[in-house]
Amino acid sequence: MRTWIFLFSLLLCPGGVISQESEAPDLWTLDASPFYGSILLHNTDISHLIREHPAGVILGLSKQTFGREGWEAAFNYPDTGISMVYQDMNNSTLGTNLGVYLHYNFYLLKRNLQFRIGQGIAYNSNPYDKEENFRNNAFGTHLMSSTYLMFNYQKPELFKNLGVKAGISLIHYSNANVKAPNTSTNTFAFNAGVIYDLEGDRTTTFIKPERTEVEEPIRGNLVFRSGINESDVINSGQFPFYIFSAYADKRLGRLSALQAGVDVFFSNFLKELIRFQSVSFPELDVDPDTDFKRVGLFLGHELFIHKISVITQLGYYVYYPFDFEGRVYNRVGVKRYFGDRWFAAVSLKSHAAKAEALELGIGIRL
Repeated sequence: MRTWIFLFSLLLCPGGVISQESEAPDLWTLDASPFYGSILLHNTDISHLIREHPAGVILGLSKQTFGREGWEAAFNYPDTGISMVYQDMNNSTLGTNLGVYLHYNFYLLKRNLQFRIGQGIAYNSNPYDKEENFRNNAFGTHLMSSTYLMFNYQKPELFKNLGVKAGISLIHYSNANVKAPNTSTNTFAFNAGVIYDLEGDRTTTFIKPERTEVEEPIRGNLVFRSGINESDVINSGQFPFYIFSAYADKRLGRLSALQAGVDVFFSNFLKELIRFQSVSFPELDVDPDTDFKRVGLFLGHELFIHKISVITQLGYYVYYPFDFEGRVYNRVGVKRYFGDRWFAAVSLKSHAAKAEALELGIGIRL
């Protein structure tokens, strides 16, 4: 949930997330969904911030796909689109958030049940400040990554072009530990709203392409990832990190591949954290010369959506000289392919629900 799960790679796509082939029919919809909910207590450190119920509105512009490209039929002809979320936390310490997102709408039950996943960037009006707003330990920066999910039952065109929708939403804000503090928030909300069809034709026939199989041998991959992050010690400083990964993957069909590989981490923020703990907490018995590097082995899965793929990986440190958040780590992210070999990637590396770093990467599939 703390990742920029579509944003970076989708922005690299020519024409953006809503681009389609020129001969595809156009069916655009606008939707507006006011919501009202509660901030979930996922961490007791933010209990002092949960006093009122946040409210806001989700606005969306979506374009229906019809199967002009093979991936569309495989995912039941989803919508692609852009959206905006305004959320008033109803708490002067937390302020308000305004986010812009790219999203997909997926459908079930004869297209009456809609699942939306959106990823983007949000702006917070009142982040942490050691003098003016020291109580806000949830948001450490104005700009944050944000993810939202919506589950809605919808009835389009109840009256001419106007329809209705209602359901639940989950909205997450986090800066992915780029800067401390970063406790983050998750809002669970009920939403209800309207849908308006712009000029389009809902009677357009979906294209059912011929099923094709993908058969590939095991392939090797090399990836370099980097970025900046900070430990949970506020004002300890932001430092660059470097990650070198090598893994093999095996395609299981058109949509999936399994992965197995190794990561080597050079996380410079750990240098400062090791020094800080060795000086400030002698009871921890931390040697100031402890190696900050780590090596992990991982297993993963890759889900292919056109030129984009979603990765999920679970790893275990086999070289782990300094204890930081445990030996097990996970990574979720998105890759955008340029041709058959090169790709760009954005991912979030974390330990369970505790984010460590937002990773930007480039790689090659051998």
